[in-house]
Amino acid sequence: MAVTGVRELVEGRARAAREASRLLAVASSRVKSEALAQMARGVEEKVAAILEANRADLERARGQGHPRAFLDRLTLTDARVEDMAAGIRQVAALPDPVGETVRMWRRPNGMEVGRVRVPLGVVAIIYESRPNVTADAAALCVKSGNACVLRGGREALESNTVIAAILAKGLEKAGLPPEAIGFIDVPDREAVDLLLTLDRWVDLVVPRGGEAFVRMVTERATIPVLKHDKGLCHVYVDADADLGMATEITLNAKVHRPGVCNAMETLLVHADVAGAFLPGVTTRLREAGVEVRGCPRTREVVPWTTPAVPEDWSTEYLDLTLAVRVVGDLDGAITHIREYGSGLAEAIVTRDYGRARRFLAEVDAACVLVNASTRLVDGREFGMGAELGISTSKLHARGPVGVEELTTMKFVVMGSGQLRE
Repeated sequence: MAVTGVRELVEGRARAAREASRLLAVASSRVKSEALAQMARGVEEKVAAILEANRADLERARGQGHPRAFLDRLTLTDARVEDMAAGIRQVAALPDPVGETVRMWRRPNGMEVGRVRVPLGVVAIIYESRPNVTADAAALCVKSGNACVLRGGREALESNTVIAAILAKGLEKAGLPPEAIGFIDVPDREAVDLLLTLDRWVDLVVPRGGEAFVRMVTERATIPVLKHDKGLCHVYVDADADLGMATEITLNAKVHRPGVCNAMETLLVHADVAGAFLPGVTTRLREAGVEVRGCPRTREVVPWTTPAVPEDWSTEYLDLTLAVRVVGDLDGAITHIREYGSGLAEAIVTRDYGRARRFLAEVDAACVLVNASTRLVDGREFGMGAELGISTSKLHARGPVGVEELTTMKFVVMGSGQLRE
């Protein structure tokens, strides 16, 4: 498509979303719930069309030689489509954050001042690979009273186009403007570059993808960016850990779905339990198809592991590869995480309350866990319904981004004729 055509399309979607956002912002909870119900029903009724479009995307991706982890993120199945619909319904069942009075106080002059939740307006989501993001993002934006402009990757163009059309139709059936879900259905890179500069109509941009992609969006955007950065997650097995529990947490964090951001990439083990813990857990990992790359002290205990190199500590594999490092104590684990962690999710396995509290206090990440798998760091697992991503930014939201995180605050003042003295 010619650049002028791309510009007209992208600007048109953004302007239409801005107009639609004004209606969505004042829509009642009942109407928004009905829209979400129609969206979920549409996904279920059109599952065959969704899977057919996804097969076309997968065939093209395989022909281009994309790796296994990439194909897993792209793949839709009957179960995953059912999960998409279930996720929309979970969002619908959440309390409506719009209009909530967070706090109200009275001044000495009798004036009442309050803070109320309101929608952000128009949220642009730019993402790669995962077609389910289309449904999650649209549902969260509708629930929080925001319009959205969606731009998925070219590898999922067929899937996303079908899903977005189904969701927009659900809005229309509920009497809301379908333009509130604007989908950029052209693969041209110019579409992203243009979208990132439309601060006149777009209030927030959320990128989801690889580290280089997120950096590019952050550098080029003239719109505030809420980063879903890379997930270089650690599990630290402390000297006082329940080693059976530690084994199961390790396996779940690495093997359950290795191609996602909350999968563990580095296992840290206290030197005092390395001899008792590492032989068994690495055997289980190898049986699950994981390549284990160990530091020198790890290889003293488990000689068959691949020697780790310095780059392993800073690599987000998104695959069945795991780096393992033996550390002297809790301080060594925290130091390693501070140097290499991406700030998404970090976990400790321990029975020592004091060390658990230190880990929670001193590890700087969006989510810090005690005796639980990093794979649990997810909006749905936290009871937030779907999520727009896991923000590693510190402003204005951090961690799983749900409906509350897609609102901002408005000050409201109730007076009876008060004047500035």
